[in-house]
Amino acid sequence: MKSIIKSSILAGICIGIAGFGFLAMGGVVGAVMFSFGLITVVSYKLKLYTGTAGFIKKKETGTLLLILFGNIIGCLAVALLARLSPLQLQDTAQGILSSRLSVGPLKAGLLAVGCGFLMTTSVTFARKGQWLPLLFAVPLFILCGFPHCVADAFYYLTVPLNFLSSSIIDVLILYISIVIGNFIGCNLYRLIMAGEEKIQ
Repeated sequence: MKSIIKSSILAGICIGIAGFGFLAMGGVVGAVMFSFGLITVVSYKLKLYTGTAGFIKKKETGTLLLILFGNIIGCLAVALLARLSPLQLQDTAQGILSSRLSVGPLKAGLLAVGCGFLMTTSVTFARKGQWLPLLFAVPLFILCGFPHCVADAFYYLTVPLNFLSSSIIDVLILYISIVIGNFIGCNLYRLIMAGEEKIQ
């Protein structure tokens, strides 16, 4: 369990740094640079919620929640650094959160399915040494506005505290819906192909 926590915290740090870069650069360039996060996670075989959910067994669902917790801790560490940056990271993060809140938890959760689907697909190929799908998938989910629960954890933790605290209940409901949506998307292959060829 200790190694899982360490690995998941490191994965959260990787995604947090990628999110830091996206907030700093934005647009297509920032979205492409975000790929660094997932490339690092897969290369080091770290535990990331969206990189694990599509492959985990039913009896290991508790472990998945532990991984998400570790990911959030890692994101928090980088978010604290983001708060020290002279760049306008907090304003950009607030814009992302405001956009998510305006969409609402149901729609955000459904959009999160798209991100989960792309993550399992790209990780499946990357584990086989085929990295091109990952390089396309990461910018794709960002530019399409598909929420990624770990990246969003970093964004939300970077948001100015007065804004976050004023809408904390709405943010928590939103976040839970995104986590569930990501999980469904990560397992879309298994849900549709149940009883058929398994995705390894």
